[in-house]
Amino acid sequence: MTTSTLEPIRDIDRFASEAEEFLSTAVPSRWKEARGTLTSHEMDEVRRQWDFTLWEGGYSGLSIPTEYGGRGLGLAEEIVFHVLAGKAQAPDGFTRVGKSLVTPMLIAVGTEQQRAQYIPSIMNGQEVWCQGFSEPQAGSDLANIQAKARRVDGGYLINGSKTWTSFAQHARRCFVLAQTQPDAGRYRNLSMFLVDMEQPGVSISDIRQISGAVHFAETRFENVFVPDSDRVGDDGDGWKVAMRVLGDERGGIETAARYVEIRSDVDALLEVLGDRPEYASRLRDLDIRTELVHWQLMKVADLESVGDDEALARAGAVLKLMWSELWQDVTRLGVGHAPVVQQKHWSYQYLESRAVTIYGGSSEIQRNILAERVLGLPK
Repeated sequence: MTTSTLEPIRDIDRFASEAEEFLSTAVPSRWKEARGTLTSHEMDEVRRQWDFTLWEGGYSGLSIPTEYGGRGLGLAEEIVFHVLAGKAQAPDGFTRVGKSLVTPMLIAVGTEQQRAQYIPSIMNGQEVWCQGFSEPQAGSDLANIQAKARRVDGGYLINGSKTWTSFAQHARRCFVLAQTQPDAGRYRNLSMFLVDMEQPGVSISDIRQISGAVHFAETRFENVFVPDSDRVGDDGDGWKVAMRVLGDERGGIETAARYVEIRSDVDALLEVLGDRPEYASRLRDLDIRTELVHWQLMKVADLESVGDDEALARAGAVLKLMWSELWQDVTRLGVGHAPVVQQKHWSYQYLESRAVTIYGGSSEIQRNILAERVLGLPK
């Protein structure tokens, strides 16, 4: 079955039933049964293949319009599928950045040419994307980006460095935020670009994390050409476009993907520690908090369906706080108390989770957003 043969389904119960049936046979047994023993390279292989499996099964880009290779459904179906995927212990694919960040950005503010050129190859798993926001000297202060895009005939030349670029080692393309108007005021001097990573002037250095994994890299651009057709929005609109991307990163599809991993880890703890009274209270707390993430996801889906962007931003900030701090607590229990035979997995998860309260907007930034936009406190 391919995406093109499937008709849109608006009945959530029917959709959930079909998705559950698909997941029951599609999730690789080696991932479910031996994930704790797989090397980083082996996990990458499984995750890359999962992207193709989703495409072939018709579950890639559920909320993406059918003309771009999606199912034309909604955020609610995306969340339902990810919840079911979490219960089925499904892996997370390599094209997550493209599906959850690039595609919504292009649908919202991209050109029709950009949508037609880039979205289909994201949906079918052929092209992996990475995100070029953070810089060595501009971490949480995104508006202080120093990478520059200089106007030339037919486009721009980008010079600068980006760090913590997820999946850069595997990516064909990167969406990059850079200065285009150095003399303009803060927030009005940036533009967003779609950059081909397979051209002269792009260099990548792996960043090995404390877990031993290499999910990130430092990426340098030296006179890298980007045509005018690959600028997203008008010149100087980069901050506005970036804020939309960060909103998608903190809520919706991206967080649904995180829920998959957290739900899987909580279920693993319940399986090995659930019959021990001394852990009952902590496990109950983690299980409830995990389902609260699910509840908040569905709230985000409702807000998205009615187009309440301000409420959506607030709900996304709450969601980012909830899942990032929850995952750290889950892995803390696992690394401290799970059986020795599982410690390779839990040590990896524990170290991986250390950064989640920093990237995508630190917990401190999310609390500032809530203090100012929800509680009305002064800056």
